[in-house]
Amino acid sequence: MFTIGDFARHGRVSVRMLRHYDAVGLLRPAHVDPFSGYRFYEAGQLARLNRVIALKDLGFTLQQVRAIVDEQVGAEELRGMLRLRRAELEAAVAASTARLGQVEARLRTIESEGRMNANDVVVKRIPAVRVAELSATAASYEPQDIGPVAGPLFQELCRRLEAAGVEPTGPAIASYEDAPGAGGAVVVHAALPVAADVRGGPDFRVVDLPAVESAATVVHRGAMDDVLPTAQALARWIEAGGHRSTGYARELYLECPQDPRQWVTELQEPIEPAGTDG
Repeated sequence: MFTIGDFARHGRVSVRMLRHYDAVGLLRPAHVDPFSGYRFYEAGQLARLNRVIALKDLGFTLQQVRAIVDEQVGAEELRGMLRLRRAELEAAVAASTARLGQVEARLRTIESEGRMNANDVVVKRIPAVRVAELSATAASYEPQDIGPVAGPLFQELCRRLEAAGVEPTGPAIASYEDAPGAGGAVVVHAALPVAADVRGGPDFRVVDLPAVESAATVVHRGAMDDVLPTAQALARWIEAGGHRSTGYARELYLECPQDPRQWVTELQEPIEPAGTDG
């Protein structure tokens, strides 16, 4: 037999953990000295300990581990538990990946502060355009809230236009406005330019986006989830140039290949001289 210290060393666990497993009935010692209280374990118990450690590393609770190693869980139920655990891990990885993207975007924002060349920004007039559009509300203007709303909107708009036999006449446009009420929510308008004779219906609206007489524009290259550094650099340029923004920037999607990291998008922010009354 092994003393608890030797068994812990062979099993690569702590003595404290073995005492805890004993207390919860997960791994009892093979023998406890009635006088000293010392715990002793048999070599055959290492197999059970290994199973406990493996299942615990998969994220199962000690109660679930005990049911599995005591064969209280059938094969089909165990498969179901493993599938559920796999789904939980996949969701955790996706959430961590999203957070990593946000950290990287914030880091790029810090690193790029003040680096936008004045030649990168063009002030120009944006002409009016007739578009077919669908709209929905996002919780905020943050990229992580806009993307899950705008993406499905554009997909659905394309599907509906194709079903109606309407051919877009130009690249997609996203525009924004404050949602009614407080809370920072915004209305997302996903739009595609259409011919002047196209009329709306129950499947989509047709509206005329008004001209923007003066817009500060800049080209963002990359995924829209990473647009924050470009948008903030544009905001700093607007302020430094003696202008002020008069609304949300439109987004003109010039190139949208399958890989979002290869996207090319023009941000079009309406501006006026800073001294103008709004």
